[in-house]
Amino acid sequence: MALIRSITTVGGITLLSRLAGFLRDVLLAAVLGAGPAADAFFVAFKFPNLFRRLFAEGAFAAAFVPTYSGLLVTAGRDAARRFAEDSLAVLLVVLFALVAAVEVLMPYAMMGLAPGFLSDPEKFAFAVELARITFPYLLFISLVALMGAVLNAHDRFAVPAAAPIILNLVLIAAILGWGRFAGSPAEGLAWGVAAAGVLQFFWVGLALARGGHGLALRWPRLSPDVRKLLRLMLPVALGAGVYQINVLVDVVIGSLLTSGAISYLYYADRVSQLPLGVIGIAVATALLPLLSRQIRSGDEAAALDSQNRALEFALLLTVPAAFALVAAAQPVITVLFGRGAFGPESQEATGQVLAAYALGLPAHVLVKVLATGYFARQDTKTPVKVAVVALTVNVVLNLALMGPFAYVGIALATSASAWVNCGLLALGLRRRGRLSPDRQFRRKLPRMVLSSLVMAGAVYAAVDQIGPVFDAAEPVRLAALAGLVAAGVAVYAFLAQISGAMTLAELKAGMGRGALGAGPEGGAPAS
Repeated sequence: MALIRSITTVGGITLLSRLAGFLRDVLLAAVLGAGPAADAFFVAFKFPNLFRRLFAEGAFAAAFVPTYSGLLVTAGRDAARRFAEDSLAVLLVVLFALVAAVEVLMPYAMMGLAPGFLSDPEKFAFAVELARITFPYLLFISLVALMGAVLNAHDRFAVPAAAPIILNLVLIAAILGWGRFAGSPAEGLAWGVAAAGVLQFFWVGLALARGGHGLALRWPRLSPDVRKLLRLMLPVALGAGVYQINVLVDVVIGSLLTSGAISYLYYADRVSQLPLGVIGIAVATALLPLLSRQIRSGDEAAALDSQNRALEFALLLTVPAAFALVAAAQPVITVLFGRGAFGPESQEATGQVLAAYALGLPAHVLVKVLATGYFARQDTKTPVKVAVVALTVNVVLNLALMGPFAYVGIALATSASAWVNCGLLALGLRRRGRLSPDRQFRRKLPRMVLSSLVMAGAVYAAVDQIGPVFDAAEPVRLAALAGLVAAGVAVYAFLAQISGAMTLAELKAGMGRGALGAGPEGGAPAS
């Protein structure tokens, strides 16, 4: 399967999920606003998601996929399946123990996650209650991550990528019908998170069985491959999850600021997560099994070429997205969330945070791609060292910038630490001869940046001219934002075509079968 074809499969479905997520957050903003109840729910929701992204999807996927893909190439399907089943058995034991322990110790965990809540006992107790409801989500979504990793290793990307849509749909239903089942909107949402985990588990599990890759439940045993997996997971958790750790630091420090700060950071992060998920995560998800197979087969030249094309495609979409979000942060927030309890003050604050987050967006995406170059070679030590440096930079800048810039300073610190992470990862690969931008990449990059700058200037000028329209009636402002986005895309596409950043012919060629290597099943399409 072509790499770009795999990326667009994951990215396209992720886009649908993010759009459903935006609808969810629009309803959240209208119902919860940016007050104490919203802060409590967002912390409770972030807690299992932090573990999910660090360990289930971050560390586990980064350590599991290269090992599983390598076994497919060198030992065959039966050996790979046995490894997956052994991993499942051990993972279940660890997850049950972790969930049980955290449920008992939740008040102490909340002290560490949101220490600022201690000044408001009622808010703190409510956050603990909600977190106890949401945390079992980790158990099911971790199993989803394992099954999804197996599917991805067989070039089956669609079903795992679609699983988050279930979460968003369940939460939308919880928002609309919370009064029938719970005492408050936040409590209804918490139960929705738990229910969504169960549904996602059955969704991916059924696809795994139908695809002929079903896993049997075995008695837990620490086979040599499972021991290797566990040794890789802990350092990868820090190396692959530095972004999530930075978000956690943002929550801790944000809880010390004015009420609503965590909500501003949440809503802005949700918008910036759209291009990160659609582009960065999609590229890394598609690249990891391909790169693992090429490296295990000894074809380093093909691996370098795949990495260059992945970086090229990621930047083609991420650079304009970052510039556009900086230019139009305020109308984006106003149109998406400006209704109900989410008033003008919250809109303005969140728009400022979004612009600060957007400055680091290309770095976050590049980190996802560059880290794959390490994980595919089962190198976990270097990303750990880089993560520690980046995390330290984030904490120091958070403390330095929270005074003069409040919540905007937290977002600026996150963006700066992402660029540090990106630069160090690139330098490490370069020194090892595992990152070598070819002539095509060097020629296209400045054209992408120039096209993005011109497009952003056009978007900013348009916002300046039609600014009042974004405060008009709902259909009018929605149409205005849609028109602004469409115009920005059209301008950038035109500039990319005439400048040579990416021509339509090149894009079509990249989507073709056989480009950039095929999967273990002869390039079978994604399910």
